[in-house]
Amino acid sequence: MKRLVLTVIGEDKLGLVENLSNVLAQNNANWLASNLSHLSGYFAGVVEIEVAEEHIAELTTAISNVKELKVDIHDGVHQELSEVQEIEFVITGNDRKGIVQELSSIITHKGANIIHFTSSRQSAPNWGGGLFHAVAKVGLPAGMCPDTIADALEQLASDIVVDLEQAS
Repeated sequence: MKRLVLTVIGEDKLGLVENLSNVLAQNNANWLASNLSHLSGYFAGVVEIEVAEEHIAELTTAISNVKELKVDIHDGVHQELSEVQEIEFVITGNDRKGIVQELSSIITHKGANIIHFTSSRQSAPNWGGGLFHAVAKVGLPAGMCPDTIADALEQLASDIVVDLEQAS
């Protein structure tokens, strides 16, 4: 069995997930995991699938015929499971240009790896602008205390609050 990663994007409309899942099922692919979103009128996402080698050519052709979506197919990369502590950092603060770059830079320079990241901007008129909210699932190097990263993130600005949760 071969693992593939699909990146998908298209103008959002009813039935896109159903259409894609039908094509995958009809071509002997198994939908393993996904992260799908609606962003500024577009449907975008990443889907991990598994398919037997003998079905890849017909699956690729069928996917290319899905008119509503642009789908790119990438070979999955086998990774050995390692003993990494996973922590979720829940980050909230006033939104500003460059905040994701600042946060990701701190996490990376501390030697940690961002495994999953979601963010949003919410209206916060009482705060004088937008409120940034993110959840970053991070793999910590062996022996690293999560507070090392949380403290560094909170030092970015006085309005940034970081909560820690054990990743599931």
